[in-house]
Amino acid sequence: MKLKEINRTAIQSWSPAQHHPVYLAAGTSAQQLDASFSTTASLEIFELDLAEPSLDMKLRGAYSSSHGYHRLAWGPHGMDEEGLPSGVLIAGGENGDVILYDPAKIIAGDSDVVIAQSNKHIGPVRALEVHSFQTNLVASGGNESEIYIWDLNNFGSLMTPGPKTQPLEDISCVAWNRQIQHILASASPSGRTSIWDLRKNDLIIKVSDHSNRMHCSGLEWNPEVATQLVLASEDDRMPVIQIWDLRFTTSPLKVLENHTRGVLAMAWSLADPELLLSCGKDNRILCWNPNTAEVLYELPTSTRWCFDIQWCPRNPAVLSAAAFDGHISVYSIMGGSSQVVSQTQADTISMSFGNMDPFGMGQTLPPLQLPQASPYTITPLKKPPKWIRRPVGASFAFGGKLVSLENIKPSPQHPQQPTAHVVHISQVITETTFLERSAQLQATLAAGSFTDFCQEKIDAAQNEFDKTVWSFLKVNLENDARGKYLELLGYKKEELAAKSAPAAEPTSEPISEHEPEVEPEPEVVPEPSPAPQLSMDGLITQALLTGDFQGAMELCLHDNRMADSIILAIAGGAELLEKTQRKYFTKAPSKITKLISAVVMRDWRDVLQTCELQNWKEALAAVMTYAQPDEFSSLCDLLGCRLEAVEDNTLQAQACLCYICAGNMEKLVSCWTRAQDRHCPLSLQDLVEKVLMLRQAVEQTQKPGPSAGGFLLGERMSQYVSLLASQGSLTTAIAYLPQNTEQVAVQQLRDRLSRALGQQALATAPAPVVQVQPQPPTPFFAPQPTDAQSRQLFTPAQPPMVPQTFQSDPKLLCVCLFLFIFHSHTLSPFQVPANYNPPAPITAPIFSPLGAGDPQPPQPMAPGQAQNQAPYQGPLPMNPGMPKTHGGNVEGAPGAPTADVIQPLQSIPAEKVTKKPIPEEHQVLKNTFEGLIQKCLAAAQTKRKLDDANKRLEALYDKLREQTLSLAIVRGLHNMVQCIESHSYMESLNIHTHIVSSSNFSETSAFMPVLKVVLTQANKLGV
Repeated sequence: MKLKEINRTAIQSWSPAQHHPVYLAAGTSAQQLDASFSTTASLEIFELDLAEPSLDMKLRGAYSSSHGYHRLAWGPHGMDEEGLPSGVLIAGGENGDVILYDPAKIIAGDSDVVIAQSNKHIGPVRALEVHSFQTNLVASGGNESEIYIWDLNNFGSLMTPGPKTQPLEDISCVAWNRQIQHILASASPSGRTSIWDLRKNDLIIKVSDHSNRMHCSGLEWNPEVATQLVLASEDDRMPVIQIWDLRFTTSPLKVLENHTRGVLAMAWSLADPELLLSCGKDNRILCWNPNTAEVLYELPTSTRWCFDIQWCPRNPAVLSAAAFDGHISVYSIMGGSSQVVSQTQADTISMSFGNMDPFGMGQTLPPLQLPQASPYTITPLKKPPKWIRRPVGASFAFGGKLVSLENIKPSPQHPQQPTAHVVHISQVITETTFLERSAQLQATLAAGSFTDFCQEKIDAAQNEFDKTVWSFLKVNLENDARGKYLELLGYKKEELAAKSAPAAEPTSEPISEHEPEVEPEPEVVPEPSPAPQLSMDGLITQALLTGDFQGAMELCLHDNRMADSIILAIAGGAELLEKTQRKYFTKAPSKITKLISAVVMRDWRDVLQTCELQNWKEALAAVMTYAQPDEFSSLCDLLGCRLEAVEDNTLQAQACLCYICAGNMEKLVSCWTRAQDRHCPLSLQDLVEKVLMLRQAVEQTQKPGPSAGGFLLGERMSQYVSLLASQGSLTTAIAYLPQNTEQVAVQQLRDRLSRALGQQALATAPAPVVQVQPQPPTPFFAPQPTDAQSRQLFTPAQPPMVPQTFQSDPKLLCVCLFLFIFHSHTLSPFQVPANYNPPAPITAPIFSPLGAGDPQPPQPMAPGQAQNQAPYQGPLPMNPGMPKTHGGNVEGAPGAPTADVIQPLQSIPAEKVTKKPIPEEHQVLKNTFEGLIQKCLAAAQTKRKLDDANKRLEALYDKLREQTLSLAIVRGLHNMVQCIESHSYMESLNIHTHIVSSSNFSETSAFMPVLKVVLTQANKLGV
């Protein structure tokens, strides 16, 4: 592909490889004329700027000369010194001159640019080359077999390689050997090539073709094999390139035949010895592989001959070609696309005429229109060049393995001989501290010393919060966890008793000592208003005599006779008592009324939702003391969610303690991840240690059963497993993978680990499922609770019936009396009556087949079973024939009649399939979609399109339960829900379209169409 172009008929030379930027020197070619027939000559330097898109090269300097040039050579001599920063440019003139120029001065625009000059040669100097190793030596060739060697340090002294060859003839090429410093080759147009040894100062061998038609126009040494050289023939009768080996000079080693006319120039790449350029009279530039005689690449050229071609020393993919059409073109050997530049040439022609009327017709020339030329693509090389091949290579593999390779350089004497390639596989470990902590955790899991592990973490904690978290986790593994939680929160019963004793003693002694003096006061109080007192008593008496307990209670409350109203409410029944309690708490507010109300009414959820979050410790302590086991976890979750939602980072961190108490691993992961660096291996290790300790606490208090971990927890464990695998701990890593999950990433990671360990992959043909008990360390994810009932960790002691109070306020004495009466006359809903006999579990269908006899009565349960079953407290079902679901079992109502039940037509009962719950983080999807459907049904004129929407969305809910949807789809659905909540239905439809277009059709086809119908209807109705 053409990169740049210079409009000159000139010979060329690139700047040395050490020089930057890259320059190209162009000297007016001797004995050639341009289109203007100008006889002036110049030496110009152009800069190669590949960042510039145009074809023009920037002219950096020019020097006017009195004669043209036959050859240019740019050497790096003097670049290390201050005197010659750009090296030396050597020119061979048409009058036998060898001239040394300073390129830096030409670029700077100085007039004195000639360093030295000599005219020792007879006739024009057509051959020049700088020594590859000793850059101060330059070889030149002229007429009459003249070969001189110049020392740039002492330009006045000349050397010759030996006596002149006979017969005398012109020297067209000279070349220094690329491997042996004292070997020089020269060639003449007659086809004879001479090899000189400078140490012997004599000719050592001659090479010539026996056909006598080999007119040599080019000579190049093999960059790697010291005994091989190539010769080019410019004779149209023999347009070949011959490869000679000086060890076998009887005939060429290879002959490259592809040119149809004579070859004018050659250039052998120093960066890749398998690339040899040649240009000829057939207007072609070919790139050969000399070892195979194959043409690897053909450059697109003009319709004129190229008489000189050179590789760029600094950029091995760039070459330049000088042609007789008056252009020097710069090409890339790597191929690419190129635009035809005919329009540029047409514009140049048009500009030469200007806006004049060339034909005197009174009209200016219209712009020249050329046919639109389409870009064409240049075929790249058939094989990659050596400079982009990997001499060495390395790649990381799964499991922290590093695979490295080294391409050993073949022997120059036997380039075709295959060489051995060695591949090294090594283990790379970068996180040593992480692996040490992981091994410590593994030892703890194997030994079962969880409490000791937590104590070590408490002792090593670097801040108070970490110490508190590990203290909570340790308590979670011990007995009487609630009482120890209270101590961690700062509520110790012994300290409270010690503080309350001094406060209680002064209140009793004055009352006993001064009783005689206080006796007259009750007599003085009723004297000012005896009539109202009697009137109120009379009203209360009348209400009691008529059986109006509610009226009597309200009169007592109005008269602020709290104890009387509570006693009357007890006599009036449970409903009146509850009403009296509420009115009491409304009428007598105090600092602790909210707490007393929660203790009596058991409404802890309202307390947690309305309390000040700065007092979260008090709220959590109250839950520890009074909450029932079935609501304990949900209440702790509620407090944790409120703490996590505030902007205070300190309170957000305390939410972790609430989730530890609740045993909620998923929310613990979410809260901890938000506050820590999720990409730090040690932070991830901290999280896994806490989750595993919490899991052990759950396992100690839970019955084993199948359950899947949360999505976020599975994601973090997968990240932990991947990190372990990257450090080479494959066996340890696979033990931590979640067992009961359908997440695609987890399954893929399990498959990779299994294959890396040499086990059978999980994705093979179906096989019977066998339960295997793993050896310690146990695989992560023993089943995790999903609801409040299954997440409860502890069996707390019953709350005290009479809370202690240590204040002598008379109002609080009434409260104490009320609490005592209330607890004495009410039955706790969690107490089982002595005569209660729980029903036996149903192990057969409720409905009997047609024609069968009466169903057998249920057998009573064993005494041990009755202790583990909670009493039934819900209302009896209205239809005794309908089954009721409890925990996945189908039961009839206890004591429900069976005589009037309508028998079904089928004798085989339908099997009840219990579905797994939707993960908590995805429950908002179901709630939002179902709510939107209900709004549309309520507002729609026609409901046909929405009748089966809920049923069709069950496919989505099933996928959420099984966690088989990809992460991109799940995120898109949550974004749709956010738009629905803000009534942005059009934005939600746009997200819907993006999900459908970017996901797998089989994954979304079951539910995405109905979602679009619902969103369209919602947007249309404006609900």
